[in-house]
Amino acid sequence: MNKNYDFSYTQDRELSWLKFNERVLREADKKNVPIFERLKFLEIFTNNLDEFFMVRVGSIHEMSLIHDDHRDIRSDLTPEEQLDEIAKHVRPLYELRDKIFAKVSRELADKKIKRCQIEELEKEEKKRLKTYYEAMILPVLSPIVIGKQHPFPHIPNKVLQIGLILKKKEKISFGIIGLPKDVERMIFLSGEGRRYVLLEDIILYFCDELFENYTVEEKAVLCITRSADINPDDEIYESTDDYRTHMKKIIKMRARLKPVRLEIEGNRHKEIKKYLSERLNISEQDIFKSQAPLDLKYVYKLTDKVSKEERKNGCYRPFVPALNRDFIPGVSVTKQILEEDKLLSFPFDSMDTFIELLKESAKDKETLSIKITIYRLARQARIVKYLCEAAENGKEVLVLMELRARFDEENNINYSEILEEAGCKVMYGMEDYKVHSKVCLITKKNSRGIYYITQIGTGNYNESTSKLYTDLSFMTASEEIGHDASVFFHNMATFNLQGTYEHLLVAPSSLQDGIIKRIEREKMKAESFQPCGIFMKMNSLTDRKIIDELSKASNAGVPIFLLIRGICCIRPGIPGKTENIRVESIVGRFLEHSRIYRFGTPDREKVYIASADYMTRNTLRRVEVAAPVLDDTLRERLDWMFDTMMKDDEKGKELTADGDYVDRDINEEKLDSQEVFYETAYKNTEKK
Repeated sequence: MNKNYDFSYTQDRELSWLKFNERVLREADKKNVPIFERLKFLEIFTNNLDEFFMVRVGSIHEMSLIHDDHRDIRSDLTPEEQLDEIAKHVRPLYELRDKIFAKVSRELADKKIKRCQIEELEKEEKKRLKTYYEAMILPVLSPIVIGKQHPFPHIPNKVLQIGLILKKKEKISFGIIGLPKDVERMIFLSGEGRRYVLLEDIILYFCDELFENYTVEEKAVLCITRSADINPDDEIYESTDDYRTHMKKIIKMRARLKPVRLEIEGNRHKEIKKYLSERLNISEQDIFKSQAPLDLKYVYKLTDKVSKEERKNGCYRPFVPALNRDFIPGVSVTKQILEEDKLLSFPFDSMDTFIELLKESAKDKETLSIKITIYRLARQARIVKYLCEAAENGKEVLVLMELRARFDEENNINYSEILEEAGCKVMYGMEDYKVHSKVCLITKKNSRGIYYITQIGTGNYNESTSKLYTDLSFMTASEEIGHDASVFFHNMATFNLQGTYEHLLVAPSSLQDGIIKRIEREKMKAESFQPCGIFMKMNSLTDRKIIDELSKASNAGVPIFLLIRGICCIRPGIPGKTENIRVESIVGRFLEHSRIYRFGTPDREKVYIASADYMTRNTLRRVEVAAPVLDDTLRERLDWMFDTMMKDDEKGKELTADGDYVDRDINEEKLDSQEVFYETAYKNTEKK
């Protein structure tokens, strides 16, 4: 037992995350959410769960093998106990997904949009489908019967398979067919409406004839999830390998790691389950059955196949980010930032303004250098174009490219090669520390000397996700912040993680301590009966040290309001522990992703935007940056945004002391904060 910790006001991070993902799933069950968006929420829930098993469950499995005496510092559970609890909480989620998927499917069928079961089709339609199968699918199938000549094959991670129990002269064998990659997943049928069958259903129905010497006893669609929690720094690689080459090897390994979950669609799979559990060395608790398709990515293409009218009625209204809300159109972005600090709020504002800043800087004779940290980029990134252009124009361009951005490694490797070829200097992060910060420093020189434009954000320089995630991008010509950013890049270039800064809070050196100092300051105010307060927004809270400091502040009487989208390991409202802490969470159309730290009352508050959540991996094991917002107008705008989110009773829910989320009734008419921000952005744009 962890004797030094009080577990009366904390909870397990994995179980907290599952509660969050359940909320994503329940968005698919809401009548006021358009029907195709409900389908997408089902897919998002499924994809989230896939990544959870690949990364989190994978790492806990590893921990269970290595750390026999390890106990979690938030729940006091061993890895084995955590795995048991995860399985216990995940199984009802599969049942809930099946129920919601069936409900959404019925509603779509009423609109003549239907996934058909082949058994239900008319004889003539079955015949046409078989002709299609024989012409387009059969030639690319590779069925295998497991035996002496064909040992048990490697089954790739997250690739749908057809598994079969085969019988021949009382001898039982196992057959497997992988779904071909280059065949359309949905095959549409003729006739009224949008009727379709899924590729796996076609193969499942007709595959018996592939094993004509056998009797098919059982068959089912299945999918194996493997651990993808590879820490590149844990891998042994030759000193002659460069880091980029090493990362390419790591990506290839990911598909071959330990199985952590087996999913089987349907009900007829008793022997399949038994056979695979033995071969894959996977326990009963890690096997999950589903009535819904195991891969729901096809739902996005389904939306594309319906009519414009159906799409209009079944999707959210089209959303286009506002252009230049805080900027005067046609006037240099650089000039406007030099005049006053600016703040973009994604997706309500467009990232085009920041890209225009890079474009101007790439051409500007006064630009000496552009330095930037990159964690994730869009597949088509204009940011890279202008960084390359700047280098080709003779500017010094330094790109700190993090190759270990999980599941984006390959994209980052490709872009790092493009940047190097254009003449940019590319670094690959710090040993043992991922660089997760979002900092861009543009250094310029005129007759008066050196000056800076600094951009610091809460989200990635990703032009695609900036339209889907709520994030903030702060741009300033402040000499003080520019100097700090210059010191930051110097420290990164010299692998100095313990640098000191006047204004920025930087992990791993000063972020955690800086946050704790500001929490303690509010605690001291409360103890001397002065007005005080802490208001913070983030994606996750797991850092045990910060959690304990928040509890102390609560006990002193500090009112604490936390907006936490996902994992929250503190339980609010526990008498004598967290009774002054309130936690709310927003799950809506856009993924809440911005991080805002507010300390104090309006007359003396300190406001920061940051790349870091309050997770130990962020505060101690990554390079993160939090920047103070010094401009009064921008602080007031952030305060308004925060207050609006606090009042959200449409997509916002409150976390209870027992770890559940409950609805709130605050406004006469339900308030959706994301809708408010959207409408406000456009109203302000129209005024320009």
